[in-house]
Amino acid sequence: MRLNPLPDHSLDEVVAEGDPLPPEDRVPASKAGCLDTLYRTHRDGLLRFIRRRARDDNAQDLVQQIFYRLARLTDIERRRIAAPAAYLKRAAGNLLRDEARQAERRSAHLHLCEDDVELQSRDQLAALEARDRLRRLEAALARLKPRTREIFLAHRIDGYSHAEIAHRTGLSIKTVEMHMTRAIAYLDRHRDA
Repeated sequence: MRLNPLPDHSLDEVVAEGDPLPPEDRVPASKAGCLDTLYRTHRDGLLRFIRRRARDDNAQDLVQQIFYRLARLTDIERRRIAAPAAYLKRAAGNLLRDEARQAERRSAHLHLCEDDVELQSRDQLAALEARDRLRRLEAALARLKPRTREIFLAHRIDGYSHAEIAHRTGLSIKTVEMHMTRAIAYLDRHRDA
């Protein structure tokens, strides 16, 4: 491939020292242009594909996630994609399958908002106290350090083992166990506070 020689004036004359760089210099034009074209061409079709198979309120996020993953591919990987429409549809299917597995693992279909559940106990006072205790537990969870809360919820809600959490976070199993111990002790102390 032969490059065209620069015109008679040098590059210093075109862009002065203090001039801001044009946006094209910050992002490779081929990558940005290709992704933009793919997004504009296939976005609506992907939205329809996802909406037929999942909740409507989640479709936009999933399309963004697909294109984010595509943007992270190297140029070599991107060039290997012979049929972009088929690739995007397959990526959407895989993402929907991953989402379904995660939802099943978290038992998301069983989760209800506490305000949506009617108090059905004969002892209304006990039911109100239980709801109040749940609110205090949620408040205590919110006060945990972010990493400790993330590890606690991953283990107790999402069902990950200590080894899986350690692998995902890059921590040792002992550190994960330490975070779990801290979280349990803290929640136990603040259970009735």
